[in-house]
Amino acid sequence: MLGLLFGNVFTAVIVVLLFGLTIFIHELGHFLVARWCGLEIKTFSIGFGPAIWSKKIDGVVYKVCWLPLGGYVALPQLDPNAMSTVQGNNETGAEGEPLPSVAPWRKILVSVAGATGNVLLAFVLAWLVFWRGMPATLANQETLIGFVEPGSSLYQQGVRIGDRIVSVEGTSVQIWSEFAQEAAMHDEVVLGIVGSDGTLREVVVETEPWQFGVRMVSGVEPRESVVVGEADPGMRAYDAGVRAGDEILAYAGTEIHGISHMVSLVRAHGDGVHEILVRRGRGAEAEDLTFLVEAQPDEDGVSRIGVRFSLPEQEFDTGRRVHPRPMAQIRLHSTVIFRFLRDLMRPRTSARAANMVGGPVMIIVYYFGMVQASLMLALWFTGFLNINLAIINLLPIPILDGGHIMFSVWESIFRKPIHPKIVNILVNLFGLLLLLVFLLLTFRDVDRSPLGRRVRDLIERDDIQEELVDGAVVPHERTLEETEANGGLD
Repeated sequence: MLGLLFGNVFTAVIVVLLFGLTIFIHELGHFLVARWCGLEIKTFSIGFGPAIWSKKIDGVVYKVCWLPLGGYVALPQLDPNAMSTVQGNNETGAEGEPLPSVAPWRKILVSVAGATGNVLLAFVLAWLVFWRGMPATLANQETLIGFVEPGSSLYQQGVRIGDRIVSVEGTSVQIWSEFAQEAAMHDEVVLGIVGSDGTLREVVVETEPWQFGVRMVSGVEPRESVVVGEADPGMRAYDAGVRAGDEILAYAGTEIHGISHMVSLVRAHGDGVHEILVRRGRGAEAEDLTFLVEAQPDEDGVSRIGVRFSLPEQEFDTGRRVHPRPMAQIRLHSTVIFRFLRDLMRPRTSARAANMVGGPVMIIVYYFGMVQASLMLALWFTGFLNINLAIINLLPIPILDGGHIMFSVWESIFRKPIHPKIVNILVNLFGLLLLLVFLLLTFRDVDRSPLGRRVRDLIERDDIQEELVDGAVVPHERTLEETEANGGLD
């Protein structure tokens, strides 16, 4: 328990540092270019709300605040009246005198600088990941199918283990996450499937709701490594020679494509002694070993060999590392957000895209998983967040950097800035909307999380019991003795 506590605390610290680095670099970009352009700077803040730490140096207030959902650099000449409730009164300079106006091109440079900082950080992280390499599941590298549930729609249409998904609704997909993202946009999708014999065909399948409200194609799983999590002494696999950490390659002469595939093979071959091929060790020290393991029925009559598989995240422990080139990483990060924005703008997919948007809770959940699996994975995910933050911040929305760029372009075209009061209204209005969106996404993430589902189950169970008590008290009491006499309550 103590180790688990310290492990979670360490993970939380790493998550805060990496997310804080993303915010810091964004605001540092604004700060440095504003200094270079000669703009007056009042505040450099990481986070919003009351300050945890604050210090004034050369007329600039540097602070870290309690609400780490972003940050800002208060620039009176760039944002004369807007966001005054967050940034304070920005109308005048240090001596109370009106500040000189700033050329639109300087404003644009300052506005773009934050996103530029995030892109540069993403490139640095991409080079680190390329240099050191990162653990990768097979699903991170391909779209090969590792299991098809018998009786599912795909199975009935002839899709089998070893087939490969190459397109969704005509859009090419290279890795499993691309397939999942494209499929989540539709209630029904057309999949391009290449069979093990090389033939290409199309199948149509419906999607179903999944975790956090995202839709998915059920009954199909990616190819994955099958790693033994437990093989305790006394268990049949242990007696045969299998140990925790072994990667199962084949069972009864059939190559293994995933955990579900392994389970189905054990059940299909039934009880008796079968050959199992495992890989023990990593890298140059790896060796393939063959054992004879006995499958026996459990209390339900299901054949088992007595192993427990590791969690999916622990597939990273197989020693499989990839070194994706920096530009390939940046291209993949960009593709994800551009595909999302495309789907958000399409009437037929906008609702699905909006349903996939995650808030702070979802980001933290993903971050925790990445950090616990591998620090390099966490750096890769941080690069992904930086590219997404850069692109989203450049959207022409008043509260974002893209809004300031839009105001500056207007000023360049019409030789006159938009009235400060109009800017103030637009920025504060969209600021309020953004805050409401954050709150809505946070509530939705919690509601969709395992904790939220447990709470709903408890509430629904209480409602059902209350309804039964309120609606069936008399007949239930009337038949109670008779029911007990017949052997007890159902």
